[in-house]
Amino acid sequence: MGVLSKGFLSYRLRWTATTTEVDRPRHLAVRAEGDFEGDGRWELTDRGGQTEATYYWTIEANKPLLRYLSFLLRPVFAANHRWAMARGEESLRRELARRHPGGGR
Repeated sequence: MGVLSKGFLSYRLRWTATTTEVDRPRHLAVRAEGDFEGDGRWELTDRGGQTEATYYWTIEANKPLLRYLSFLLRPVFAANHRWAMARGEESLRRELARRHPGGGR
């Protein structure tokens, strides 16, 4: 699956996610390649009728802008990352609410 990631900064990250392992309904692993490379893993746990999702993400940046300027711009890149992740969390919550009206928090 091709992915385009962006934050409040003007750069974009292009990458692909390939599923490498599935153990339904507990585990899903992916491999990322492109502007960054690495592995991700979803761990899903039943917590009394609710699902707790934990995502482990270990990547390395390949995009030259990130690789060569991170020592100088790390706080700005980190703020951009937090902003983008918060937007992703909002989208995920909206999608879950759409699929399960009235259920969840």
